[in-house]
Amino acid sequence: MKREIVSIKEIGCVKEVKRSIVTIDGLPNCLLGQIVHFADGTKGFVMGFNESEVLTLLLNASREIRAGEEVYAQEEAFSIPVGDNFIGRIVGALCDPIDGGGHIKESAFSRIFCEAPPVLDRIPINDMLHTGIRVIDSSIPIGKGQRQLIIGDRMTGKTSIAVDTILNQKDKDVICIYACIGRDFASFEKVVSSLKEYGALKYSIVVSALASSSIGEQYLAPYAAATLGEYFMRAGKDVLVVFDDLTRHAWAYRELSLLLERPPGREAYPGDIFYLHAQLMERAARLSPKMGGGSMSFLPIADTLHGDIAGFIPTNIISMTDGQIFLNSDLFTEGFKPAVDVGLSVSRVGTRIQPPKLRDLSKDLALAYIQCREMLKATRLRAAVSEEMTKRLKHGEKIERIFMQERNSPSSLGEQIMLFYALREGILDLISNEDCDYFKANILSFAKENYPKLVSMLDAGMPVGDEIMLELKTCILRFFKERFKE
Repeated sequence: MKREIVSIKEIGCVKEVKRSIVTIDGLPNCLLGQIVHFADGTKGFVMGFNESEVLTLLLNASREIRAGEEVYAQEEAFSIPVGDNFIGRIVGALCDPIDGGGHIKESAFSRIFCEAPPVLDRIPINDMLHTGIRVIDSSIPIGKGQRQLIIGDRMTGKTSIAVDTILNQKDKDVICIYACIGRDFASFEKVVSSLKEYGALKYSIVVSALASSSIGEQYLAPYAAATLGEYFMRAGKDVLVVFDDLTRHAWAYRELSLLLERPPGREAYPGDIFYLHAQLMERAARLSPKMGGGSMSFLPIADTLHGDIAGFIPTNIISMTDGQIFLNSDLFTEGFKPAVDVGLSVSRVGTRIQPPKLRDLSKDLALAYIQCREMLKATRLRAAVSEEMTKRLKHGEKIERIFMQERNSPSSLGEQIMLFYALREGILDLISNEDCDYFKANILSFAKENYPKLVSMLDAGMPVGDEIMLELKTCILRFFKERFKE
């Protein structure tokens, strides 16, 4: 006897429409997060309900929904397509292609809202995610599986740090996902152009929900990016996800909540805004070998106003991440770029994840730099300072020179070890700032040409012995000898 599959649908009726929020009569058995369907194929997402009404967020409306229309619901969770074919593509908040490249064949469908990996499926973070940014890799190292907040005022270079980190993952077998949330088209286009120019789009996915997109798309974009990342993480790969930015995501959710007539709290944000972002951040993880051994690292971005990190949204996100990179607008104005405030930035994972030689060369670097800046403030109005203080101030200048870095020019591990070795040995203290800049710009190409085996060993990040360090010293001294032979 042939069995027939019976599909049960509930029928409701549109009662009211407020922008992206539709109030529906009926659907008594619907669940939070369930998908509902309108007559023309438009989908909605259940965000709340009471005894007689269902509040739904429109997802892909192609026309204006009107009161009186029929709506039906099935037992269907909110899922989006995921898969390897999304790499190199630009998609919307529902993973629909928007780059003109045609349909993307999915490998599977995954629920956009799901539970984070449990503690027993995780292992401690033990591998470093190289950003290529010297001040971060030396003083505020980020591990694979970590959640590191990038925070600062507008126009201080937060997105540049995230993009440079993506560029530095080339040939490192890391899948990168950039989620643009509520930003203008010019900023988005600038990021995509950089990814294309430096070949980073080949291993990246861009999820776009611009300021011109609907509030619903801006709300869903970070969850879509995390869901795409989870597919690769569970396949045993390393993933980096950038959320640019969560301040605008909070604005979108606040607008949705007010349309849902939920009571506002501090700064008009709803009471569950903390839970909203905490649930998202918890999805970053380093999985155990039994679960595939993959990892997913988060770089959320948040705005401050006049450097106030005690604002409602910034403090919320700081409390749920594993550290923050604070960008100081005063440093940016002074020309110190990237404008990372080493004193207010921290990585709670610590330096134990750094390669051994990088950890050895940079262990006291941040403290020495902070002390030099404080001494500079104290001696600025003094006519004369001691010889010892003059040496320390000069050393601080060289640290600052090494930390300064042009945008879209990530520094390899081998190059960082060369620079920090010359800094620790006091070689750079003997030359001018201009010669220091010349050394910083040319030492890597010189070493690749004359000591290629040395560069490959330093880039590998393995422990190096005295012979290798002696060869490194010989390389640096030869560089200076040829530079100053006249």
